Amino acid sequence: MRLGITMFATDQTMPPHTLAIAAEERGFSSLYLPEHTHIPTSRRTPSAATLETSGVGASGFLRGDSGDETLSESYARTLDPFVSLAMAASVTSTLTLGTGVALLAQREPIVTAKAVASLQHLSGGRVVLGVGYGWNVEEAEDHGVVWGERRALVAERLRVMRALWRDEVAAYKGEFEVLSPSWAWPKADVPVLFGGGGGPKLFAAIAELGDGWMPIGGAGVAEALPKLSAAFEAAGRDPATASVIPFGTLPTPGKLEHFAALGVTETVLRVTSGTRDAVLRELDAHARFL
Repeated sequence: MRLGITMFATDQTMPPHTLAIAAEERGFSSLYLPEHTHIPTSRRTPSAATLETSGVGASGFLRGDSGDETLSESYARTLDPFVSLAMAASVTSTLTLGTGVALLAQREPIVTAKAVASLQHLSGGRVVLGVGYGWNVEEAEDHGVVWGERRALVAERLRVMRALWRDEVAAYKGEFEVLSPSWAWPKADVPVLFGGGGGPKLFAAIAELGDGWMPIGGAGVAEALPKLSAAFEAAGRDPATASVIPFGTLPTPGKLEHFAALGVTETVLRVTSGTRDAVLRELDAHARFL
């Protein structure tokens, strides 16, 4: 099984390009970086579930306006994933470079499509676009996102991006997005993986617009796989083509053996945000599972 790494890269952690070098030297197959543009001081959106699975917290904690909800400071310090992955691409040769996850509801799709295609071209085809719907309502609202429409918005933005990556003359007209007939290069074949908890809505979106699923932590994968397969079959796609990559996992031999028995071929391990020395120690500890 291939093993990758994910870490909340911030202005206070080991730099992402240095992390990429260290990960590739140790034999890890991929590096995934998350995205947050900013974090509003409101703590209207509960943070507890996110903190349980994020693997962040080397920095301090931010106390919200209510005074009783805190969030790891790393969320507000997150580096832009595409800038960071471009730096990682320039100093590695085999490492897969992914977002885990990009928040497409908060991103203009034409500019994002260009950034992803450029990175795919310059890295020699090593990019995977992990996407998600987000969890912070206030953050999304600042981007003009209506929370109840975010799934439909992400779907349309992905359709625009795929058209730009694929078509000689790309065009799209939907409820939220319009693209006039346009030229855009470079073209790109970019795997798209959806992060999030398994369910009918997510699996339908993956079957229509994606190439696979990144279950956070990996709990419940065995029970969910038949449902993902059924969604692919309903969409007229071969379930065997669906990638399943447990994401942000804390490894144990039993857990990795369980994933392998399910047919999982890659797992992305969590590294806690930290300084160079702390991160290298954790990478070395994870490397024993390679």
